[in-house]
Amino acid sequence: MSERIRVLVVDDSALMRKLIPAILARDSSIEVVGTAMDGAFALKKIEELRPDVVTLDLEMPRMDGMETLRLIMRRAPLPVILFSTHSKEGGYSTFKALALGAVDFVAKPKDAAAGRLEEIADQLIAKIKVAKRAAGRKLPPAVIVDDSPLPKKGIRTALPPRRVIAIGISTGGPNALQYVLSQIPADFQSTILIVQHMPEGFTEMFAKRLDECCALEVHEARSGDLLLAGRVLICPGNRHIMVRRMPRGDMAVLSDGPPVNGHRPSADVLFHSVAQEFGLTAVGVLMTGMGDDGSEGLGAIKAAGGMTMAQSEDTCVVSGMPRAAILKGYANKIIPLDGVAAFLVQHYGAERSGTERIAVGQGATEKTEKHDKLEKNDKHDKSEKNDKNEKIERTPVSSQRS
Repeated sequence: MSERIRVLVVDDSALMRKLIPAILARDSSIEVVGTAMDGAFALKKIEELRPDVVTLDLEMPRMDGMETLRLIMRRAPLPVILFSTHSKEGGYSTFKALALGAVDFVAKPKDAAAGRLEEIADQLIAKIKVAKRAAGRKLPPAVIVDDSPLPKKGIRTALPPRRVIAIGISTGGPNALQYVLSQIPADFQSTILIVQHMPEGFTEMFAKRLDECCALEVHEARSGDLLLAGRVLICPGNRHIMVRRMPRGDMAVLSDGPPVNGHRPSADVLFHSVAQEFGLTAVGVLMTGMGDDGSEGLGAIKAAGGMTMAQSEDTCVVSGMPRAAILKGYANKIIPLDGVAAFLVQHYGAERSGTERIAVGQGATEKTEKHDKLEKNDKHDKSEKNDKNEKIERTPVSSQRS
């Protein structure tokens, strides 16, 4: 039998320090070795008890969770799972703490003070196990978001996207997405839709944080949002996101369908929709996360002739999702985290000039046969038919959000 996962529970609430260990005791592979009422006590207990994983409440007196996390990461880095509240302040603190090195977070139920933690029990146990496996994994460099007002982004002409890029991501996603999107320039000619496994109430704050740190326009998606070049849409928590081709423009559509693979939102739902609607011009990217959500959808994009990519396992916090797709042969390319943005910009970021099309054609040796055919067709833009298509494709459309 493998060694049990040693957990230290840090929370200023005496009730939480009683309930959380009781929940974790249900799993025989987890052992709560101690509790602490604030950060100062926690740091002493870490030295004394040597836990494998720490659960950390962010809102505590004396030494709060943020300062505690900074000191943990500075002195002896450990996997940390955060407890966060459903509030604007709680959401902001959570994403800041993830950037400092926390592995993941669990949202406290709104009635947690009444002792109701049942709804997060399985989630907390699963995340502690993932955190233990992620120990020692190097996180992407933090992208510092300054609290000072940022210059307003310039208004760009609303144009249809060159490609529709769908990204599925879970554990380790907030840092990875911030790292990737911050490297993509404002004149990016494709649109990006993202399914990030995240509780309801946090995705709006997450989208705002991403919008602050990158040149692209980032929003939490709403039904009817147009798919535009340079726009990034984050699927809201507890909803599914799909795409539709409509007379007034290609757009995002949200649904309340049942969970898929245990998730809502689900990457599979988005990927299947993108494959069906866009086929050859679809791009699927599966990144860090536990489980296998998105693998079959990535296979659908590949079967439709689109480009599929998986983040390399060694650069993931948790490699379950991309690994599942790689093992099934659904990934055309396997790319490390620090190469994802460069690949997207090089192949789908610029205007389709003749020079760029030739470069793409020469560098696309790993693409499917259908996708190679699409890239070669792009080279014949001097023909009358393609000139006509190009004029239609680049006609400005309304950028107003419904």
